[in-house]
Amino acid sequence: MLQHFRSTKIICGVDEAGRGCIAGPVVAAAVILPKNFKHNFLNDSKQLTEKQRNELRPIIEENAISYGIGIIDNHTIDEVNILQATYLAMHQAIDKLNQKIDLLIIDGNRFKPYKNIAHETIIKGDGKYIEIAAASVLAKTYRDELMEKLSLEFPIYNWQKNKGYPTIEHRKAVKEFGSCIHHRQTFQLLKPEQLSLF
Repeated sequence: MLQHFRSTKIICGVDEAGRGCIAGPVVAAAVILPKNFKHNFLNDSKQLTEKQRNELRPIIEENAISYGIGIIDNHTIDEVNILQATYLAMHQAIDKLNQKIDLLIIDGNRFKPYKNIAHETIIKGDGKYIEIAAASVLAKTYRDELMEKLSLEFPIYNWQKNKGYPTIEHRKAVKEFGSCIHHRQTFQLLKPEQLSLF
């Protein structure tokens, strides 16, 4: 069962989606929730169905004290590397908040300090604290929506299903048709051991 991060301070949960993809942007969300907010099935977005995530998104948006979304495209990812791009997306999301923050709680084990705001990194935090889980759901749903739109432009990669992750099907399409303007060229788009499966 998820819990609120115990503090009397104003807490902001931060998480990202899309770090492990070979196409599309990395997306981050920052969310400040009321201390009494709860929901029966809110959890780490990876533990939820797509239907549950899409159902939760408007509930989180309507109930949040404030939330922000940061989007860093694949070209910037190629320029600065995925870790730095993730920090940029997180900072961009925090920039969009209209509420003062006392403490940022970040899913994972690394973060680049944001201005002079205290932060704490929490491994698997999206499965522990409701603030990070809410950010996880927003980051995932916003990114999935973007990939579904890009899929209309490049249907051969089936992004509406794989969302840019390196599935065998996705890599098979890259092998057959080549990469496109939305692929991360600094990532290993094709793996030799997977090519033997085709």
